[in-house]
Amino acid sequence: MSAPVTPTTADRLAGSLLPLLPGWLAGRRWFAGKGDRPPRVEPVVADLVHPGDPALLQLIVRAGQPGHEEWYHLLLGVRTSGPPPRPDTVLGTLDSGDVVYEATGDPELMSRLLDRLAAEDADGVVECHRVPGAGIPAGLPARTLTAEQSNTSVAFGDRLMLKVLRRLVPGPHPELELLTALREAGDVPSAHPLAWMQTSDGFPAGRTTLAILQRFVPSRGDGWALATAEAGSCITGACASVALLGGFAEESKALGRATARVHAALADRLGSRELSPPEIAGLSEELTGRLESALEEVPELLPFARELRAIHQDLRDMAERGHPLPVQRVHGDLHLGQVLRAEDGWVLIDFEGEPGHPLAERRRPHPAVRDVAAMLRSFDYAAHHALVEAAGGPGAAHGSRSARRASAWAVHNRRAFSAGYAEAGGMDPRCNPVLLRAFEADKAVYEAVYEAHNRPAWLPIPLAAVRRLARPTT
Repeated sequence: MSAPVTPTTADRLAGSLLPLLPGWLAGRRWFAGKGDRPPRVEPVVADLVHPGDPALLQLIVRAGQPGHEEWYHLLLGVRTSGPPPRPDTVLGTLDSGDVVYEATGDPELMSRLLDRLAAEDADGVVECHRVPGAGIPAGLPARTLTAEQSNTSVAFGDRLMLKVLRRLVPGPHPELELLTALREAGDVPSAHPLAWMQTSDGFPAGRTTLAILQRFVPSRGDGWALATAEAGSCITGACASVALLGGFAEESKALGRATARVHAALADRLGSRELSPPEIAGLSEELTGRLESALEEVPELLPFARELRAIHQDLRDMAERGHPLPVQRVHGDLHLGQVLRAEDGWVLIDFEGEPGHPLAERRRPHPAVRDVAAMLRSFDYAAHHALVEAAGGPGAAHGSRSARRASAWAVHNRRAFSAGYAEAGGMDPRCNPVLLRAFEADKAVYEAVYEAHNRPAWLPIPLAAVRRLARPTT
């Protein structure tokens, strides 16, 4: 076996890892550079977070297909003796006999990373910063929460949660910006940031956020799990009536209030403004551009093309009539899976926006109704997911009793969410049907493209929403 890893061997180790990285990266869900050939990988930063055995090596690589490389953040463990805690995390064995593995599944190494964050080390290419006054306790047990999502989350006891960013985008990170603003706003239902890790100005791409440490939010579960369970009960007849304001409708109303409070805090801390008529026309053209691309990819949308284009024209007409359209920073990817039911109410999480969208778009102010429309679509998906589960597959009859109950559950909870949003001071989305319809339709079209490419059996769900929005009187 080789000697334990030391700072003087970190760069050499990074070079010896090169044969292992292309195949391993290609298998990661968060890696976007997949192709017919193994990706090209170039290590740019090799930072030894913790020397010894095991060692923790932090790598920033430039990787992807030729001409389409992006930045990625890796945390790798290196052991000269003994197996890693989880055999499924192993990348391979070096010529030296050292075993290399994904470090986020190693509680010991994650504790070392937490120590590094707490120390506020601002020297070198990788910097660690802490929110003033933030306490970061040591010695908490670490466990990986999500190993194969867009990012990787590691919990420390029930006190802290570290989000390790994987696909890096140079520049200010939306989640860090928004969480900081919400913390400064005071009593807002969101997680509080405690510290973050970033590259320095010496990094070739400039300052780039690598990880964000937040307070852990103990919860009864996320909104998706809770909503689908409640919807399933109503679909199978276990609940008395979906027409009664009770059950999950009260939760939906409370979620609407929580969303409005977050929007109000973001507008207060980061500002808001009204779009000019030319800007509203530009927004309409942006929606139309996405629609035209979707029509080429999903032929099933073509019967609704004329009506969908008319929805965007209605938005332009609204601007010409002088109706104001305020914009502000928003969540950007709000759905039932992005909210947790804590003991004292709903908490919104994951404020980075759509990870696949350009950073400038994610940081741009948008109408708050964009978040509202996305959440309303999520209620529709929760109901139909529960329907599929109850029917044993996606082929449930549209006119069946269960299907009618699913639709009624979705309508009831969408109304409850909208009522709660208005109750907490947000603009009642139902008072501007043109705007709400435009953003709901945009989301449903996006969903249709996703389902057509990934889950064709689920395509009828967004198509039903497109039909409802395009032809509301039929």
